[in-house]
Amino acid sequence: MAVAPGFFVDWNGNARRTEDAGGDFVVDVDTAARYVALYTRNGTLMHEATYYKTLEDMEKKGIKVSLVDGATPWGMQKEW
Repeated sequence: MAVAPGFFVDWNGNARRTEDAGGDFVVDVDTAARYVALYTRNGTLMHEATYYKTLEDMEKKGIKVSLVDGATPWGMQKEW
């Protein structure tokens, strides 16, 4: 199933692409509700976030974050 392209803020305050969230999470996007949910492969909800279609949409809301790719680990940096 294809994931709607867009962005969200992870729990470390980084922007991530919905199509490349990393962490081996299953991503569910509801564009109408502007909602992103990330689940483990077993179905446990791990993170909820607001969906943004573009990085510019985030900036318009005053959100200043760095974009990271899916290879960037989830969790606190001291845990890496």
